[in-house]
Amino acid sequence: MHELSIAVAVVDQVESAVREHGAGTARVRSLTLRVGELSGVVPRALDFSFGVAAEGTVLADARLLIETVEGRAHCEGCGRATATGMPPDLWCGACSRAMSLTGGRELEIAQVVLDDVLQEQGDGDRREEDVPEASHVPHR
Repeated sequence: MHELSIAVAVVDQVESAVREHGAGTARVRSLTLRVGELSGVVPRALDFSFGVAAEGTVLADARLLIETVEGRAHCEGCGRATATGMPPDLWCGACSRAMSLTGGRELEIAQVVLDDVLQEQGDGDRREEDVPEASHVPHR
């Protein structure tokens, strides 16, 4: 399960960024990842792995939100842009040429919300349910 190594790398990157930006004692409230449907990452496995990787870190109580990015392709021949589907169809339905992938392989940290940041912005009364939801399988 390579999702565990991905989760460990994400936790390490976020912890480093929190330290680097001088928010040493801040706790991460939520973490949003953008995961392409063609990336080979299984969202449920990543969600589980994140819980394991985050134990004992500033992300220990963080809510993981995963935004799924659909596979997209573009045809250089006729200019058509379309969703690839799963499994991906990379042949243009309009002109029968091969299409180039333009999206769906993403694996990126989209947003990190810190408890201290919310309080500094005068938003101390903000609750966890106020953090925007992402489209994904069950959230932590």
